[in-house]
Amino acid sequence: MREGLDIISTIPLFDGLPPDQLEALTEIVLRKPFQKGQIIFSEGDEADGFYVVVEGTVKIFKLSVEGKEHILHIFEPGEPFGEVPVFAGEHFPAHAEAIAESLLLFFPREAFINLIKQIPSLALNMLATLSARLRQFTVKIEHLSLKEVPGRLSDYLLYLLEEKGGGDSVDLNISKQQLASLLGTIPETISRILTRMTKQGFIEMNGRHIVIKDRAGLEELATTGKPLA
Repeated sequence: MREGLDIISTIPLFDGLPPDQLEALTEIVLRKPFQKGQIIFSEGDEADGFYVVVEGTVKIFKLSVEGKEHILHIFEPGEPFGEVPVFAGEHFPAHAEAIAESLLLFFPREAFINLIKQIPSLALNMLATLSARLRQFTVKIEHLSLKEVPGRLSDYLLYLLEEKGGGDSVDLNISKQQLASLLGTIPETISRILTRMTKQGFIEMNGRHIVIKDRAGLEELATTGKPLA
């Protein structure tokens, strides 16, 4: 694993900062490894800092009164999480759990805010990140309320393609159960839709590896939100 400045310099949140400011960040950051299934924080915990994923995968989720889990977001390397309640001086509004062996960077709230006062460009980067996050959640709410599950799944596959920077194949980074929770459905529905997408020539599957055979068709499904034929 890379150390200190090497790691921080690759995080999009700190993109464009000069070496001396990156060095200042290394003086306050803490490295925190987590095992698969380990809770990072729970809903209601004091928001004493925020995290950035260096390696692994983290899910943010809430539990219903009946104990049913609903995944709000999946975070992968380079992505920050837990920053909103930190700046609002509140408690974490949801749970966070490592769903793979993970290495996280932890930025303590007080030390980071003091650093922002010295380095205003940090605040601008945080604002850009939070604005992008707000857009993502707005789109997700729209999709969950207006689109059928095939449209939501098509959106997610296209999102994974975009995150990879192009190409025609993706690897599902979460289980079908987690994907179903993220898309507001059940695993059986996800399996059924993936099978129908394969039969209709939209995709080709090999385990968690998915080759996109008809991108235009997926984009149409994602745009219209209509069910599969």
